[in-house]
Amino acid sequence: MIQTPYLLFLGDAPDALAAKVAQGIKDWRPEFAIGQLRMENCKADMGLTDMTLVEAKAAGAKTLVIGVANRGGVISPAWKKILIAALEEGFDLASGLHNLLRDEDDLVAVAKACGRELHDVRVPSVEYPIATGVKRTGKRCLAVGTDCSVGKMYTALAMDASMRERGLKSTFRATGQTGILITGNGVPLDAVVADFMAGAVEYISPDNDADHWDLIEGQGSLFHVSYSGVTMALVHGGQPDALILCHEPTREHMRGLPGYSLPSLQALRDTALPLARVANPACVVVGISVNTQHLSEAEALTYLASVEAEMGLPAVDPFRQGAGRLVDALVKLDETVSA
Repeated sequence: MIQTPYLLFLGDAPDALAAKVAQGIKDWRPEFAIGQLRMENCKADMGLTDMTLVEAKAAGAKTLVIGVANRGGVISPAWKKILIAALEEGFDLASGLHNLLRDEDDLVAVAKACGRELHDVRVPSVEYPIATGVKRTGKRCLAVGTDCSVGKMYTALAMDASMRERGLKSTFRATGQTGILITGNGVPLDAVVADFMAGAVEYISPDNDADHWDLIEGQGSLFHVSYSGVTMALVHGGQPDALILCHEPTREHMRGLPGYSLPSLQALRDTALPLARVANPACVVVGISVNTQHLSEAEALTYLASVEAEMGLPAVDPFRQGAGRLVDALVKLDETVSA
C-alpha cells in the first residue's frame, strides 16, 4: 500500500496540464495532498503550500508522488537529486510514469539503503485475458474525448460521486495512473500489452447487479494519432451502454500535436458511437462534458447553452457545476430500457 499523505512533486512542469496527476489528487483526494514541491522553473501551481522535503516530513507526509505526466512518461535527470534526497529524508516514492522507478539503479540502491519503498503504479499486476466480447450484466458508461486531457477522468469521478450521493449503485473504474493513485486500484491500461488491453477493461468491469453503473475512466482520444489505440480498447472492452462526450473548447490544436486540429463534438459522436455499437448495439450518447476552466462564468454558460442547443443533449462542466444532469441522463436511460 502507498502510504499517505503525499507531498506532490511538480518538478519542472512546463504548464499546469503537465502536472495533471498532482491536480487530480489535489482535487479528488485533498486530504492526501499535504503540500507541493516545485523546482525553480516550474510553471505549474496546485495552490498548495510550497514545502521543502524537511518541512513536508515534519508536517507528516509519507510519500513523494511524482505529479507530472510528461510526454513519453520519463524520469527527468534534472529530478534525480530531489528524488534521491527524498529517499534519504525518509520518503517513499510513487510514480505513474512509463519510465519505472524500479529501473533506475541509483534510486533502487538508495531506497534499499534507506529502507524505503518505490511504487510504480503503471505496472500491470494481473495477467489480463484476451477480450471475449461476451455481454456482461450491469451497466457501463464511458467518457470519450475530442483530445487527451480534456476531463474524462474528472467526468467519471464527478458522476460516480453524484450517483453515490443519491444512493445509486456505481463504481469509478480507474484506467490510468492518476485514477489509481486517487482510488487505490484499477488498471494502468496504456502499460498493458496491446492484445490484452480490451480484455483488461472487461476484467475491471465484470458482471454486476442489473442496476449498477460502472463509470469507466476514458483515456486518449480516437482522434489523437499518438494515443488512439488505448481509447479503442476502452470502447470495445468497456461495452458501454452510454457515452459521455468530453471537450475543452479553448485548444488551438491536439495536445502535443501542433499539426492536428481538434475534431468537432459532432465528429466525435459520429465516430465513437458506431465503434461502440460493434460491442454493444444498444449504446447511446447521453450527454456532453465540457472543461470550461479557461472560460469565465458568463462565457462558460453561453458556450454550454450553445452546445446543448446544437447537440440536443445536456451539456455541463461537471467539476464546475456538478454532474447531476449527466446522472439524470443515465437514470432516464435506465427508465427507458425498463419500460
